Amino acid sequence: MADSTAPAEVADPGVRRVNELPDDRFRAELAQCLDIGRWVEALLSARPFADRAALVAAADAHARTITDDEADAALARHPRIGERAPGKDAEAAWSRSEQSGFADGEAAVREAFAAGQAAYERRFGRIYLVCASGLSGTELLDGLRARMGNDPAEEARVVADELRKIALLRIGKVLGTP
Repeated sequence: MADSTAPAEVADPGVRRVNELPDDRFRAELAQCLDIGRWVEALLSARPFADRAALVAAADAHARTITDDEADAALARHPRIGERAPGKDAEAAWSRSEQSGFADGEAAVREAFAAGQAAYERRFGRIYLVCASGLSGTELLDGLRARMGNDPAEEARVVADELRKIALLRIGKVLGTP
């Protein structure tokens, strides 16, 4: 739980709510943003946050050190692009919303993407992950094709950065984007 050094009046109601969450609820909510225990614990230790910028800066800084093993573990929580995230929780709803541009795309693009995604999985041994929010099916396909040229080490860095982008997007959702 947030300690007694929390600012008396945090203006942002989302930050105030996050600061006041019991530790177990904080862990559960932030794991929906990025399911890496070290990242969640670092943010828990950084509470209380004075404002949204402080929370986002801490989240960003700690997400920039994602290891390959952490990325692989976090990927287990992400559905493939084009697959409907199961469940009725916030994380599943976020995932469906983030991929909405793909779902509304042309059938030919979705088919080409599925084939490209299968090739990606054979090449890199993991699902293809991208922060899909706001991207069309064509943009997602172009990005997938471009990343197929990466070597495995570069692609691991790209995946970690995509996880970071998704985490920051979802932090805004946890806070209630103004």
